[in-house]
Amino acid sequence: MIDSHFHGDSRTVEDYEKMSIGGISEAINCSYYPYEIIKPSILITHFKRILYFEKERAEKEGIKLNVALGIHPANVFPKYKPVIEEIKKSINEQEIVAIGELGLETMSCEEIDIFTKQLLIADETKTKVIVHTPRQNKLNVIKKTKEILSENIDPKLVAIDHINNAVLDEVIDEGYKVGLTVQPEKMTSDEAIIILSNNGFDKFMLNSDSSYSKSDVLSVPKTVRLLSIEGYRKKDIEKVSKLNAKNFFNL
Repeated sequence: MIDSHFHGDSRTVEDYEKMSIGGISEAINCSYYPYEIIKPSILITHFKRILYFEKERAEKEGIKLNVALGIHPANVFPKYKPVIEEIKKSINEQEIVAIGELGLETMSCEEIDIFTKQLLIADETKTKVIVHTPRQNKLNVIKKTKEILSENIDPKLVAIDHINNAVLDEVIDEGYKVGLTVQPEKMTSDEAIIILSNNGFDKFMLNSDSSYSKSDVLSVPKTVRLLSIEGYRKKDIEKVSKLNAKNFFNL
């Protein structure tokens, strides 16, 4: 199994062990720094921790950690240009499988500017992107996100994440891959299964978004277990828990 959206730098080594025992062999580690960014070096150091320290930590527990680096909307700050250059460097050196996570939280001018710049880099380099959607004002933010995406990037390069049934109609036909985040306070396994049952398995990727918030690092295998118990086809379960992510991120 592949957890398609994960923040390993916020988790313990015991969590990596649990994931490996639970059948997860790979994860996509997205960047997100939980404190205020006052200078570029803070975020660049965060990137390097994921690229080097976290990958090694995960590997020791049997997890291949694939890295996505980007400026999360919560990490927007004025002097971001050195961080953009670091992202370009990581793309050129083939250190990352995607830019992410990036997106909008409040739709501020600063967020839109940094989001757009990252999308243009991704489109130019044919790099995949993992797009954040917020808990609050979700529908309106997604509508603005779609507008920016349509003007700046090939939709085939886009995975839009943390989608639930209330906003699914906004994204299901846009050509994106769709991330279903099974996490306490976001979505239950049962809710994810309803979406899959109604819409098929081809467009979706399961993830835990395990982070500094309340999380369950085993939410992907738990959802896979329920899908199996409820009699869904093995090949469909494999799509949403592994193959769609493997193919989208070229793993």
